[in-house]
Amino acid sequence: MNNFLLILALASTNTAFTSCAQKHSDGSSDKTKSMETAINKTNTMDTAVFGAGCFWCVEAQFQLLEGVQSVSSGFSGGTVKNASYKEVCTGTTGHAEVCVIVYDPAKISFDELLSVFWKTHDPTQLNRQGNDQGTQYRSVIFYTNEKQKGLAEKYKKELNASGAWDKPVVTEISPFKEFYKAEDYHQNYYNQNGKESYCEFVIQPKVEKFKKVFKDKLKTH
Repeated sequence: MNNFLLILALASTNTAFTSCAQKHSDGSSDKTKSMETAINKTNTMDTAVFGAGCFWCVEAQFQLLEGVQSVSSGFSGGTVKNASYKEVCTGTTGHAEVCVIVYDPAKISFDELLSVFWKTHDPTQLNRQGNDQGTQYRSVIFYTNEKQKGLAEKYKKELNASGAWDKPVVTEISPFKEFYKAEDYHQNYYNQNGKESYCEFVIQPKVEKFKKVFKDKLKTH
């Protein structure tokens, strides 16, 4: 539980004129969705489900970590089945934008992923990150087993006790129930749309800070 200044530095990156929910003329249909109701678990891989604001930002950062096999962007925690991005952006579905992170626990632990999670956004902001506002941008951990729940609750308690922020951590810690994968154009978004304004002014600065802070945890290829 060290380097709380790094937490604050990473969480402070935002912009005054753009947001995740901006309209994109990509020609993709909001109906091209797939649903996943089970978490991917094998003998060697495990899964974490995090929401920390815009899933484009979360995806771009966690993709860089050694031991992370894949990151999928989508929606969880709501009441509407197969909700589209357009519907989730209204803030009425109850869903949060999340990333499902499939990782190798022999290379990176859930505890390490939690550390990265809390150091890359501001968990004291209720239902927002920067200019992205609404319940869909809430800070949330959807745990898939009791061990994940215990670690998340322990970490949250220690963060609040540390005084790292002058406001309490409001991160939701809830059981995972379902995950609806977002439309194809949301997947690997930053790598495929790096020249768009949101990518240049919001995601890129976060990624650059991320690389400096977590340089010892990055993939080498």
